[in-house]
Amino acid sequence: MKTICHYISEYMGVLVLLAAVVSLWWPASFAWIDTWVINPTLGVIMFGMGLTLSPHDFRMVMSRPKDIVIGCLAQFTVMPLLALALTWAFSLPKELALGVILVGCCPGGTASNVITFLAKGDLALSVGMTATSTLLAPVLTPLLVWLMAGTMVDVDTVGMLLSIVYVVIAPIVIGLLCQRFLPKITQAIVPYLPALSSIAITLVVCIVVSHNASRLLVGGMIVVLVVVLHNICGLGLGYLIGRVLGLAEAKKKALSIEVGMQNSGLATSLATLHFAAYPLAAIPGAVFSVWHNISGAIAAYFYRKD
Repeated sequence: MKTICHYISEYMGVLVLLAAVVSLWWPASFAWIDTWVINPTLGVIMFGMGLTLSPHDFRMVMSRPKDIVIGCLAQFTVMPLLALALTWAFSLPKELALGVILVGCCPGGTASNVITFLAKGDLALSVGMTATSTLLAPVLTPLLVWLMAGTMVDVDTVGMLLSIVYVVIAPIVIGLLCQRFLPKITQAIVPYLPALSSIAITLVVCIVVSHNASRLLVGGMIVVLVVVLHNICGLGLGYLIGRVLGLAEAKKKALSIEVGMQNSGLATSLATLHFAAYPLAAIPGAVFSVWHNISGAIAAYFYRKD
């Protein structure tokens, strides 16, 4: 079983890509699953993150505040501003622009920790950045979306804040409590978590793509292009910031991956929950979920050769 789980997590990008292609060309395969499933599925991923966090991770945040501050500032400035610039540059329609901005305003993705490990980056910094940006997300994500998209659509900042608390923060806290009071069960579960997260991310992508297949086929290429540019520019600027600041190579890799890889599942969830009147807003998150796992694997391949 552990061998199977290893291959699932190792080839997550391939799994997500294949699932997206199937969902796009045969929507009926997953369209029977209602979109309300997205939130609890994302909660499962966040619960797994809570199980893997340790007191050491939080002590690391306190002992290396400068690195964490640099990382979180980059996270919540580079990607939102890139998103806004791309929506202007490509004159995206309102629904797609909203989706791109949602992706840009979300915290770092949990898959970034796996990619950083494979890239021989600073894993402790990666975990610390992911945890910190996730804890900041209930305030910063709704605020940034309101600032950047408030003129296009009505943004329920309080509702988004509560959604992130329910879907992200609460499962992480429950995971931490399980780790504290049920250590034996936690230790038995942890080896399977990367595979579980990979399957959960794949399911989210399948649901979103299958429910929006017709719309994606019509305007898909422009969405893919914007998402690819958003991600690649994020990876590149994250590394460049680390280089300008004179950070060690391992830290530059971690910063690059953390900035470039977003919690696009959260973006998809928020789009589905709070912007149901704009169904295309969920598409950029779904495409990002597919692409950033592929680009992350490619980045890790080149980074670990250094």
